Amino acid sequence: MFHILVAEDDVNTRRLLGKILQKAGYSVYPAANGEEALGLMETQHIDLIVLDIMMPKMDGYEFTSLLRDCGSDIPILMVSAMQLPEDKKRGFLVGTDDYMTKPFDEDELLLRIKALLRRAKIASERRLSIGPVSLDFDSHTVIRGSEAQVLPQKEFYLLYKLLSYPGQIFTRLQLMDEIWGMDSETGDNTVTVHINRLRKRFEDWPEFEIVSVRGLGYKAVKKV
Repeated sequence: MFHILVAEDDVNTRRLLGKILQKAGYSVYPAANGEEALGLMETQHIDLIVLDIMMPKMDGYEFTSLLRDCGSDIPILMVSAMQLPEDKKRGFLVGTDDYMTKPFDEDELLLRIKALLRRAKIASERRLSIGPVSLDFDSHTVIRGSEAQVLPQKEFYLLYKLLSYPGQIFTRLQLMDEIWGMDSETGDNTVTVHINRLRKRFEDWPEFEIVSVRGLGYKAVKKV
């Protein structure tokens, strides 16, 4: 069972989040502010944090920044009434993994939490499996039975990203920013070049396919 810390100063919202998460099968640890949350983390194993921003004693920005400065990579989902772009930007800059605004949709909240937990598991194991195919992050190797292909770094990162979120569409710009970096002078056509190389490499593999979505970008489709 996953353990989720809910740091929220409004008692009604805290209780609501607790009920939603418990009903979904998570173990919930409530805290009224950042200081209480830190205290809980000293005694409990926490897999993910659902975090409000505007809290007394220690707000969500300060709490997140403190955790990241200490080297913690625990997934954080900020859920806040603050809806301005600069609020969200500040949240991501201090280290949150995702951001939702209140009022929130319960189903979307649970889907985002599930995605963050899956992403954290992939990152910690540094290995991804699709049926008989496995991707080893440290060696940039794709393995299927006795066959192993060592990919160039960018090709591997691109494939790993797409297969980590099967069915999710990524734009060329999103892939450029994450894999080549926001400051890269490489044009977004390089994504297309790398996608075509990956398709050629794995065209005979029945386990997955990289699909173009007209006008949007690319997604990976698992077939096993």
